[in-house]
Parts: sequence; C-alpha cells; structure tokens
Amino acid sequence: MDTGQKFLSFQLAGKDTAVIPIEYITEVFPMSLTEICGVPEMPDCLLGIYNWRSEMLWLLDLEEMLGYAPLDGLNSQLTMMTVVIRAEGKCLGLVVRKLLDIEWLNTGEMNLPDATLFRPETSPWVNGYFINDLGEMVIKLDATAIIQSPQWNSHNS
Repeated sequence: MDTGQKFLSFQLAGKDTAVIPIEYITEVFPMSLTEICGVPEMPDCLLGIYNWRSEMLWLLDLEEMLGYAPLDGLNSQLTMMTVVIRAEGKCLGLVVRKLLDIEWLNTGEMNLPDATLFRPETSPWVNGYFINDLGEMVIKLDATAIIQSPQWNSHNS
C-alpha cells in the first residue's frame, strides 16, 4: 500500500540529507547570517531573531541542534536558506546551508529511529529515516517536536 507524502529535502553539513513534510513549510527564503539579530543568553543553536513579514521570527541553526558543526563558524556573508515551519500556531525559521528538492516518499517504508544511528540528544526531533535509491539514509524530522522544544519554546510565543 502506497502511503506517499511530499517532503522538502535539504543537506545537513554537506553530507547528510534530512526531510520535513511539506505541510509544515510556510515559506523558504535565502538570507545572510548578517541579517540575524543575535539575542544574548539563548541556547547556542538559537541564532537570534529576524524581521519576517513585520513579525519577529526566531531562527534556529538546525545543523548545530542535530549535532553538526555550527553555522556561526562560516563566513557571515554566505547565503543560507531559511525554512519557515509552522505547527500549532507557532513559526520557527530553520537555517540550513542547502535545499535539495521536493521529494515524494512512501511513509510506509520509513524506519523507526535507531539508538545506534542517532545520538540521544537529537532523537526527540527525529521521527525516523528512509533509505533512498542510492542506499543513503534520509532523516525524517518532526516539525512539531522542533517547534515545541522546551529549549526555545518559551521564547517563541
């Protein structure tokens, strides 16, 4: 039985691929790290805020949250991609280096997260994973869990 769903795919640290279901995506836009207004005393992966549609949008370094090298070590003039996700009336901007494509994946073929593949600190945000046609793992992220994370949810109201 085909239980297909559309996903936005993007690269993590230039090597791994992750996806988020398209129904959680509100907007995607390019931006420079210099456009972010830093906020002191926030978790390291919370880059700061951005003026988005005349509203304050919190921006999250998705790669750092998942245990990859932080974006703040990169040239601040580089253009990153921001994926705005919405769940339960809240929005959050996920900053990633590179978008890949919109993919149709069969959710019936999704594997459950495995403790040997994902670090315990990242497992709350991972629903599972797929194996693509090249035999590579594609990580399925949980947009609702990311937005609801207590690390930044209290600031994202």
